[in-house]
Amino acid sequence: MAGLEAGRAEVRETAVLDGGPAGGLRVRVSGRPAVVQVTYPCELEEPACGVRVEALHVYRLDYRVKEEPLRYSYDRASP
Repeated sequence: MAGLEAGRAEVRETAVLDGGPAGGLRVRVSGRPAVVQVTYPCELEEPACGVRVEALHVYRLDYRVKEEPLRYSYDRASP
């Protein structure tokens, strides 16, 4: 089983993000991660000594989809 898992992690598959701010975006994932994070930079009103602020959006794998393109649905409840 460990060999199967290791081999699967190397396979890249196409996935589509469904809903939310990145809806429709196509990405390549390996290992079918349960969660994909999308970030967008936020504009700071004043310089902040190297601090960066980003809006975080979470997409969760739809396990019902077994073939490419995989589907990740926007999770409104995450952070």
